[in-house]
Amino acid sequence: MITSEDVREELAAIAPQRECDRRAELSALFHAAGSLHLRGAGDWGLHLDLGSGAAARRAFALLRDTGIRSEIRTYRRRAFDTATRYQLHIAGDEEALRVLAASGVVDRRHAPLERPPRRVVARSCCRAAYLRGAFLGAGSISLGHSPHIELRTASEESATLLVRLAHAEDVELATVDRSTHSVVYAKSWETIESLLALMGATETVLALEERTVVAETRAQANRLANADHANLVRTSRSARRQLEAVEWLRANEALGALPDRLGEAAELRLRHPTESLRELAARADPPVTKAAMHRRLRALEERADVRG
Repeated sequence: MITSEDVREELAAIAPQRECDRRAELSALFHAAGSLHLRGAGDWGLHLDLGSGAAARRAFALLRDTGIRSEIRTYRRRAFDTATRYQLHIAGDEEALRVLAASGVVDRRHAPLERPPRRVVARSCCRAAYLRGAFLGAGSISLGHSPHIELRTASEESATLLVRLAHAEDVELATVDRSTHSVVYAKSWETIESLLALMGATETVLALEERTVVAETRAQANRLANADHANLVRTSRSARRQLEAVEWLRANEALGALPDRLGEAAELRLRHPTESLRELAARADPPVTKAAMHRRLRALEERADVRG
């Protein structure tokens, strides 16, 4: 079963070559999982709070590639919680401010932005990178009986942006507002695969397509098996009716009065009670068609007054 962490591992292994893509991915990470901390005297810092080691490593590499120093710390939300979370601490120096402003995380006055400016997600490659960063920061996927993929956002405005970015790439997502956050989601296999492919999770998409093929093959095999079983049941019931007819005719000493072709059919059914019409037809002398053998046996039933 493919998990959210499997998808994050695959997405985290993608290293965009274009600077615009790195900015878009970094912007999405901060909008999905970042927080601003004021320390007084004009000093401030940014934290990225992530639940995935893969996402933390990717965020650290992105920050390093853009010239921002960060420190990774781990913690648990509760004393007995086994899940480790990761925090990246970024000092608010001039270089960090420049990069984060260029990425649409903060404005020129260093105030956090609810959503990045249009220039950050203007290109198709940047939109894909932004959606990838959004999943790394706060995404999840479930591929059970009711498949769905979710991208969690802090506000309705951020959710609307994700929907718009996906729509620009022909992927239709929906939103729902909850008490503390908003969620962008998809529930159809086709949309989930399209979104994963857009973000760059091609291995996951291939695995899902393989799973679909296997499921369809299994379903087809089951349909064929059920059809074969139904045919066997019908054949068995027909053979039983025909035997009852022949037995009735024999008990009433009527077999000898039958025409040759009906007498032969009666004898064949008595000798081969479990064979199909096709097999009995091949044993006739000369061999006849399946339809001809069916008519002869049906005539025996009518003569014996046996109703199927």
